[in-house]
Amino acid sequence: MRPGFLFCHDPLRPARPDPEFAAEVTAVRAAGAPLALIGHDALAAGDPRGAVARVPRDSGPYWYRGWMLPAVEYGELARALRERGCALMTPPGAYVRAHELPGWYAVFAELTPRSAWCPASPGTPPGTAALTELAGQLAPGAGIVKDHVKSRKHEWDEACFVPDLRDPVRLSAVVRRFFALQDEALAGGLVVREFEPFVPGGEARVWWLDGEPVLVTAHPDTPADRPRPELTAVRAAVAALGCRFVTTDLALRSDGRGWRVVEVGDGQVSGLPRGSGGAAQAPSPGVPAGDDGSGHDPADVLVRALHGAPAAVRWGR
Repeated sequence: MRPGFLFCHDPLRPARPDPEFAAEVTAVRAAGAPLALIGHDALAAGDPRGAVARVPRDSGPYWYRGWMLPAVEYGELARALRERGCALMTPPGAYVRAHELPGWYAVFAELTPRSAWCPASPGTPPGTAALTELAGQLAPGAGIVKDHVKSRKHEWDEACFVPDLRDPVRLSAVVRRFFALQDEALAGGLVVREFEPFVPGGEARVWWLDGEPVLVTAHPDTPADRPRPELTAVRAAVAALGCRFVTTDLALRSDGRGWRVVEVGDGQVSGLPRGSGGAAQAPSPGVPAGDDGSGHDPADVLVRALHGAPAAVRWGR
């Protein structure tokens, strides 16, 4: 059985998909793929059975394409679907491995900024002593703070960038502000990373399916930019990670040291760019590039690749 797609429903009109995913919904319908809706709000409220009530029983395996889910909620979604005779193409363990930095970091350590992390709870930032110990694992100089999934890069100076990781006062201030802004959305704990300078012009997002790149797009934050990254080293790391559907966000260092992995993500909760941010190249034979003059939209390319994936493969760990 070929896999279908799960989308979040519109919070105001539960019988319709969330309009945020309209392009992909259109592509799914054009491909003739199964489509079902789940309730993101119900899942967040601790009602996973209610969240999947609209999913037909025994309707087969699904790729989830929707909003980011904490690891616990994703696991609850998987269990609720199993109760209905359905399954997710990405099991909970693989979701966490690709979605949260501690899960993917060891495999990508040579390709990404050096990082250190510690567990933490929402509203309880680590104290100065713990932060000093954490920063001591990294090289002197600038750094950034984030949680296991997200940074506050749009509040760069107040809640993300630290000019000197050996400055405990400034580091503590940035971390406290980061925790205040993340609040209950804090994922996993605190991560501190060494800062690396990148060439202006945006990041490339590479979409990988079963170890092969099926689509290269702009990053959603910079949809007008279309970098062309070198993928050889990243391909090996993706294979070692052993997750079927992942994304890697790549940026080019400004000092000539090549392409670096800024983030790794579970492909199910990674966003496509709006507007002109389609694929810059067709990285796999037989998979056309999107929005580069070939006439293929990135959503269509991605949906066709995912719908054509086998429902069960021996892949990774």
